Amino acid sequence: MKVAVYRNNLDVRIEERPVPVIADDELLVRVQASGICGSDVMEWYRRKKAPLVLGHEIAGVIEKTGTAITRFQPGDRVFVSHHVPCNVCRYCLRGQHTVCETLQSTNFDPGGFAEFIRVPAIQSDRGTFVLPDSVSLEAGTFIEPLACVLRGQRLAGIAPGATVAVLGSGISGILHIALARAMGAGSIIATDISEHRLQLAKKFGATEVLDGAGDVPAQIRAANQGRGADVVIVCAGVLPVLTQALASVDRGGTVLFFATPAPGQDLPVPVNEFWRQSITLLPSYAGAPTDCAQAIDLLAHNIVPVTDMISHRLPLDQTQEGFRLVAESDQSLKVLILP
Repeated sequence: MKVAVYRNNLDVRIEERPVPVIADDELLVRVQASGICGSDVMEWYRRKKAPLVLGHEIAGVIEKTGTAITRFQPGDRVFVSHHVPCNVCRYCLRGQHTVCETLQSTNFDPGGFAEFIRVPAIQSDRGTFVLPDSVSLEAGTFIEPLACVLRGQRLAGIAPGATVAVLGSGISGILHIALARAMGAGSIIATDISEHRLQLAKKFGATEVLDGAGDVPAQIRAANQGRGADVVIVCAGVLPVLTQALASVDRGGTVLFFATPAPGQDLPVPVNEFWRQSITLLPSYAGAPTDCAQAIDLLAHNIVPVTDMISHRLPLDQTQEGFRLVAESDQSLKVLILP
């Protein structure tokens, strides 16, 4: 089979590998679509593990089932989650599945930028979902990123009518905008330094768009009757945007850190001021199986119009071009690889 092997954003090579051999409690899935995630092009995160086959936002068709598998059969259209929790550790038992060591260490083999993947037993058990007829394979690639967005917004507690500011209008920001709109947020203020992305933010539900290179906190207050936002969602992992977020939140509000800068970049926080103003600082990483199930339900009812977010569809042989498009980011939104 063909696989796309990542070395860096400018060096993704197509290679031949054997089709994985599955055990009795595993699945072999033919990948039909795989999304390039923004984290795939974060070289500070990825290069230290290279060379490897990336791709964790996948949908496909079951090619073969192990002899012990009874829940699935060949031909089933499925989404497979790369990270799954153990469900029995102290973190899982108190609902903090995304800090479970098992969740942070699991993956499928080799990765979604391949013609086939082997789905290990633990993912076959709790990370594989049959797609409803109303969810296309292309839409299925959004289940994982939408699940992450769902978890973040649930933790942030966005109330109906709330003012939400989304700082950074790449694909994660656009998903946050579309979900906040679907869930009844009031004003949704989006920022970016790209006019192209600001127009996309408008298309998917932002009520106000602002130049991210300007005085963002002042612009947010000018657009929101002199107040900061109830919830500020950081979707650009650079320190200036995180600093903007701290100055853009209203009293009693929440800053959701959905994106993060590289390790070693620390954010000065006005603790005394935030103590008096009851500001909540909240990080959010990954999603759990329950978030994936909810994401599938939203897609099945077309509540979040994800297929409209696809800007590029490329064959596996052009994965390098896909990485370039996502890394440069100015004219792409969501890039899918179609093996």
